Amino acid sequence: MTVADVLLLALGTVAVGSGALVVTSAHLVRSGLYLVVSLGAIAGLYLVLGAELVAWVQVLVYVGAVVVLLLFAVMLTRAPIGPSPDLDRPALPAVLIGGGLGAGLAVLFADAFRWVRYPEADPGTAERVGEQIFGAWVLPFEVISILLLSALVGAIVLSRPDVGARPTPEA
Repeated sequence: MTVADVLLLALGTVAVGSGALVVTSAHLVRSGLYLVVSLGAIAGLYLVLGAELVAWVQVLVYVGAVVVLLLFAVMLTRAPIGPSPDLDRPALPAVLIGGGLGAGLAVLFADAFRWVRYPEADPGTAERVGEQIFGAWVLPFEVISILLLSALVGAIVLSRPDVGARPTPEA
């Protein structure tokens, strides 16, 4: 085993373990922090594989923006952070469905690729990725940024009980 193999196994274990903690954690803020660890481990996997641009985009977009937006939305809407007994569900059906779907996807992928090695694609450059993002994909990129901004403004509006409230009649 090479150093890259050991790093891939270690980072993969961290990503899968923290991903499982994201789903099983009863506290929403802790779940968000486990998501940061999982996404950071995935960025580390990209670094080991030699895709530095994808790794930094992963860190900036997902760890830096989406998780922060999630935590701000939780804090601003005053959502219940701890365990909620009225929302808890039995775990066995979820485990059975998730395990069945995972096994089905594994069989599907093994059958689809039939363990054949495919030739490597031409390596991409940051210049080509930039041309695609800011050329053909600039409109969806801007639409997503406006959508995230409106979600943040909506969370702020929802968190303030005085906005849109009717004035109380004075005697």
